[in-house]
Amino acid sequence: DDVGGGNGEKGGDTDSGAVAFRRVPNRVVLLASTVLIAVLGTLTGWLWFQGHHDQQAADQRAEFLEVGRQGAINLTTIDWEHADADVRRILDSATGKFYDDFAKRSQPFIDLVKQSQSKSAGTVVAAGLESASSHAAQVLVAVSVKYTNAGTQDPTPRAWRMRIDVEKTAHEVKVSDVEFVP
Repeated sequence: DDVGGGNGEKGGDTDSGAVAFRRVPNRVVLLASTVLIAVLGTLTGWLWFQGHHDQQAADQRAEFLEVGRQGAINLTTIDWEHADADVRRILDSATGKFYDDFAKRSQPFIDLVKQSQSKSAGTVVAAGLESASSHAAQVLVAVSVKYTNAGTQDPTPRAWRMRIDVEKTAHEVKVSDVEFVP
């Protein structure tokens, strides 16, 4: 007879499973709980870190893309009446080799723009990251540029494609090189 719905043994020790459970020392329960909490805490921390890292990487890529887009607009939007300020805007957003090269050629460029009374307005049609690392990226940008100069009334549309290298400096991301691509 199985009395008390115990563990299938006959006799007076039918609650031996329950008694054995009651005999588990409090230290073992405390240790198991501590280990479980530590594992859950570690897993939660790791998941948070991964999510945070992924978000930082996505934010960095978005910043690289935005700087590349703005660099293309800066390079293709020049008004002869504001040429000095337009060139200053380009230089303020530049660094490295591109800054050095553009700074050397900026005055002859300003003189030419003023002499021809040219105006250009660029609009980004498409842009994407070609490659990116933690501190630099290459941005491909397609730009539609409307261009006029003295003696023309209707803007002449042009389509340009550029590879713009951007680089993270101490405090911001700047254009470090520009290449026109076919």
